[in-house]
Amino acid sequence: MALDHQLDEEQLALVEAVREFTHEVVAPVSARHDREHSFPYEVIAQMGEMGLFGLPFPEEYGGQGGDYFALCLALEELATVDQSVAITLEAGVSLGAMPIFRYGTQEQRQRWLPALTSGEALAGFGLTESGAGSDASGTRTKATRTDQGWLLNGAKEFITNSGTDITSLITVTAVSGEKEDGKKEISTFLVPADTPGFTAEPAYDKVGWNASDTHPVTLKDVRLPEDSLLGEPG
Repeated sequence: MALDHQLDEEQLALVEAVREFTHEVVAPVSARHDREHSFPYEVIAQMGEMGLFGLPFPEEYGGQGGDYFALCLALEELATVDQSVAITLEAGVSLGAMPIFRYGTQEQRQRWLPALTSGEALAGFGLTESGAGSDASGTRTKATRTDQGWLLNGAKEFITNSGTDITSLITVTAVSGEKEDGKKEISTFLVPADTPGFTAEPAYDKVGWNASDTHPVTLKDVRLPEDSLLGEPG
């Protein structure tokens, strides 16, 4: 079956709008933010107003009712000028908001998604550790059950969108038990950024993507309610 690679009118309009925004708004401040290692809050706010953070989400959660292809079109245009801005959008959507949409309860979706899909808030994904990342089985961050919910302890590295003024939460993977075959049970938790014990440490001094917010984070006796679990245990 032949594939039709032609963009439709709606897709072409999106590309044109993001291209114009990229050259008129992003490009003039890109070098300064990269040089100063500063986060482009004013750019991100305008991207939110354009609906870019909500592209692949349903309207009931504040999204645009589009799809991932629309997001890819927007990312391609942004990345031609500023990859820090592009990765902020990509991580905020794919790593931050999408797991909540895909695996969250209705209550979790209603609580977190409207601010994330509007760009008013950002979320990060805490998977990588000093000995874990692509090999998630190396995870050492631990989640212990308590009478009130969960207690998390550990550290994560290279976490995008983890320390901005508009970061609302980090999705964190942690060892929550042991399976019958002896392997680690690794679960995912929603950790609000203002939770006591959660700290975004000083940002990395990187050789590129300097306007992208990237920090190591630590979790020291982070107490979470039971409904902070995202999806099923393990």
